[in-house]
Amino acid sequence: MQAPTYKRVLLKLSGEALKNNAESILDFDYIDTVVAEIRRAVEADVEVALVIGAGNIWRGARGTDVNRTRADHMGMLATVINSIGMKDALLRAGIDAHVMSPVAMDLFAEPYLRDRAVEYLEKGSVVILSCGSGAPFFSTDTAAVLRAAELQCDVTLMAKNIDAIYTADPRVDPKAEKLPLIDYMYILDHHLTAIDITATAFAMENKMPIHIFGLNDPANIYKVIMGETLGTIVKGGTDK
Repeated sequence: MQAPTYKRVLLKLSGEALKNNAESILDFDYIDTVVAEIRRAVEADVEVALVIGAGNIWRGARGTDVNRTRADHMGMLATVINSIGMKDALLRAGIDAHVMSPVAMDLFAEPYLRDRAVEYLEKGSVVILSCGSGAPFFSTDTAAVLRAAELQCDVTLMAKNIDAIYTADPRVDPKAEKLPLIDYMYILDHHLTAIDITATAFAMENKMPIHIFGLNDPANIYKVIMGETLGTIVKGGTDK
């Protein structure tokens, strides 16, 4: 059996992708297919932490008069809904899972403690990290690279509803070219929006590689963990 490329990963899942065009906020049949790929990774002795976005429920204060801080608090709560739904799917698949949160809500999630999260990972449990960073003004992309660095993950995997980073928005510009490997500074210099700018700067400073790929096929999760170069890999120019 081929050995995984990574031992410990932080997988960021798009909330919008988990909706999968369903009328409800989550498509549980689709989530089960995502969980099946996570299970394959766990069975290959890969330690998996998850951060899930909230775009299927709440997109922040866009187009509203809601105060930005309160809007972000609403988004944090939305990630808890997604995290509990994912935990349920993982448990049904026979995978031990824990939802953790930096915001106190003992009825729904354990307090996020870095050392306890590492213990869970080392025991083969999936750790679902809800509420982002616990602070407003920071996206779940930024929370993902932050937690990946804290937990000493090998990579931040970002499964999005776009399959890679392009030179422009491919939905708008038919001449946009896919970028299979780029430097953090390319994103910052060209003001690309596929990854949050703060997340990119943090990843660069902490030498955390990011691998972006599409969640249109959940099998992509296992493929990238096993070393397939789908989508776009972002790292420093001198990183190997």
